[in-house]
Amino acid sequence: MSRYRGPKFRKIRSLGPLPGLTRKDPANPNPPGEHGGRWRRKRASTYRLQLVEKQKIRFNYGLSEKQLRKYYRKATSMKGETGHNLLQQIERRLDNVVARSGFTISIPAARQLVCHGHITVNGRKLDIPSYLVKVGDVVSLKEKSKKLKVVEANITEGSGIGVPAFLDVDPAARKIIMKVLPSREDVPLEVDERMVVEFYSK
Repeated sequence: MSRYRGPKFRKIRSLGPLPGLTRKDPANPNPPGEHGGRWRRKRASTYRLQLVEKQKIRFNYGLSEKQLRKYYRKATSMKGETGHNLLQQIERRLDNVVARSGFTISIPAARQLVCHGHITVNGRKLDIPSYLVKVGDVVSLKEKSKKLKVVEANITEGSGIGVPAFLDVDPAARKIIMKVLPSREDVPLEVDERMVVEFYSK
């Protein structure tokens, strides 16, 4: 399944707040469909609840199903809790790090910066949004890109997702350093990762 490119508010109405996708609120908060929300009034099945939590991660971070499964498989081979390992990997993605720095208003906007060649990692241009930033990596805008109006506006207005504790951001220099690995408390998305693990472990 490819990355979702449809209406953002439709997913927010269905899944709840997705801060990585957009910070705006839909005018109509009810779930989509003629009878929006009817299934919520009934007792949802365990599968349905697990699916919703999995979809929250997919659409918040802009991942394909194949990518999310890959992160899950990797998480199962790491030490510690699988759910935390899963979220930690995704939070380390280059597009997410750029978004969390406050340089863009959302992850899709950050992905566009990366794909268009505006971002460097340790001084070298990197246009791969899925690159996993490591502790000590220096992420910055290219010299010619530091005066981009969209970045300037986001930094001035503070309209991004919110800078987490694992990043050291220098807005003036347009530079980001990953100080430590992301913790569970650094994840802005309201999600029960244990249900996601249960979904994939079947």
